[in-house]
Amino acid sequence: MNFAMLTGTDTASVRARVEMMERLLERSFVVPGVNMPVGLDALIGLVPVLGDVVAAALGAYVVWEARNLGLSKWKLARMGANVLLDTAIGAIPVVGDAADFLFRSNTRNLRIIRKHLDKHHPQTRVIEG
Repeated sequence: MNFAMLTGTDTASVRARVEMMERLLERSFVVPGVNMPVGLDALIGLVPVLGDVVAAALGAYVVWEARNLGLSKWKLARMGANVLLDTAIGAIPVVGDAADFLFRSNTRNLRIIRKHLDKHHPQTRVIEG
């Protein structure tokens, strides 16, 4: 990924940034033995209070990028609710840490963004192979 993709305001650059953020937060590496992808969201969520605040801020960044893309208020509200639910569940000791592996708000939000981009900006589609 080049520097222009990280700083550009065009839809392809925003898509690349959001996809990179989702991968970092939800699927950075695989837990050996379990073969389950884990990201920074689950790891920083292990730090009481501060970890949940940082994870919520990173999730809010994805929503902010979606707002810049012109997603509807309804879609932004759904995305915000995903981040809020993830934060609320994550704040519960032990249970919240386990839930971070199951409820991936950033992945859900990326799905909403991709659907919007595929419909309104089809030139940004990336064929994964």
